[in-house]
Amino acid sequence: SPGACHGCPLTRCVMGPPAAGAFRERPTKPTAFRKFYERGDFPIALEHDTKGNRIAWKVDIEKLDYYHYLPLFFDGLCETEHPYEFFARQGIHDMLEHGGSKILPTVPQLIIPIKNALNTRNRQVICTTLKVLQHLVVSGEMVGEALVPYYRQILPILNIFKNINRNSGDKIDYSQQKRENIGDLIQETLEVLERYGGEDAFINIKYMVPTYETCAIH
Repeated sequence: SPGACHGCPLTRCVMGPPAAGAFRERPTKPTAFRKFYERGDFPIALEHDTKGNRIAWKVDIEKLDYYHYLPLFFDGLCETEHPYEFFARQGIHDMLEHGGSKILPTVPQLIIPIKNALNTRNRQVICTTLKVLQHLVVSGEMVGEALVPYYRQILPILNIFKNINRNSGDKIDYSQQKRENIGDLIQETLEVLERYGGEDAFINIKYMVPTYETCAIH
């Protein structure tokens, strides 16, 4: 029934299938990241080595103004074209790796870029964004807790796509070794959010993704 469940304050515990068109990709506008990249405003260059492409940073990553640069790189998560997609994704992972305490103050600025990327409903973009989200959560003290108030903005798309996996008959079959089975990645991401989100994380995830079960061991 649509009413609250027995002993449960939620009114939306059982949700029907997503509406028609819920999975359809949305067109994206040119990103601020692309504009800044084309103007040469980022201290980065493309470097090739035996393992493939990587970013050559022209400054120490630790000395970057994270409040300025990290949201711009997150804005590039919507990109699917080379080299923009590569620079945005790799730049984020490099900055999260080296950011430490500089990351937490930027969290509110990262929510709209994350939401925009997920809302493209592009499978490749969603998978890239989920991996970034997992890295963000573990990148610094209290970052996981800082994300909890924003679950209502970033989790609806995860609720739509959570049951999609390789066996669903989808014509797109991302390989296991690339960790791009979207249903598995969503489950993994929700578990990381719960694990690092503090005591309020589970109930807030459950509200947005009613079929999610806790990963905590009681």
